[in-house]
Amino acid sequence: MWVTVISIVISGIITDNIIFSQTLGICPFLGVSKKLDSAVGMGLAVTFVIVLSSIVCHYLYMLLELLSITYLQTILFILIIAALVQLLDIVLKKASPSLYTSLGVYLALITTNCAVLGTANTVVQNGYGLLETFVSALSVGLGFTLALILMAGVREKVGRSAIPKPFQGFPIALIIAGILAMAFYGFSNFSLF
Repeated sequence: MWVTVISIVISGIITDNIIFSQTLGICPFLGVSKKLDSAVGMGLAVTFVIVLSSIVCHYLYMLLELLSITYLQTILFILIIAALVQLLDIVLKKASPSLYTSLGVYLALITTNCAVLGTANTVVQNGYGLLETFVSALSVGLGFTLALILMAGVREKVGRSAIPKPFQGFPIALIIAGILAMAFYGFSNFSLF
């Protein structure tokens, strides 16, 4: 049991990182990773939504199976994710207006972030139980947050460097993302057991 949990954690954070390995969630990855504080805030917001939506979708899928209407899975999962993002939007607006402002439009885009829906679908497809669903979703969210933090750190450092004009802005961000993805790819066959 614990071997499974540990392998899920390593997979979600490092070997099957949702951004570098599965290329899901690229929009907020490239859009919010300009500053470290925004990256941390977005990472935690996405982690919150991934964990809650995966758990709710886990139970919803069990209900859909009982009713033999699993073909409604994607539509209902998107509705759940949208509701959770709206809840997060309301809470952040009241609790942390500065973070709410710094995330801007990307907060609302969590609704359409394919990393959130992809994680919910993955835990259902793998037939995870509640503990495995929670651990997997949390690991994927932490992997997403790690990717954002790494990207923001490198982009802040590169922003203070002399970059040739054709590479400034988005091109250098793509180059950095590619190099980080190659670094994470080095862990792709890693296994503890």
